[in-house]
Amino acid sequence: MAAKKLINGGKRYEGKFVATESFNNKTVVASGKNPDAVIARAAEKGCKSPVVFFVPDRNTIHIY
Repeated sequence: MAAKKLINGGKRYEGKFVATESFNNKTVVASGKNPDAVIARAAEKGCKSPVVFFVPDRNTIHIY
């Protein structure tokens, strides 16, 4: 399975949660260290069902 790029400028968001409008829209509408706050900021910007995910630090192994 090929990797899918979820956002543009990922290096800027390392170690943070980010919210986009959808998996197809790579524009970040909110970001931060607290996922609840990220969801709230996305809602304030009119995003009804944001996609929220964590951007790991580069060169860090994450197992899901």
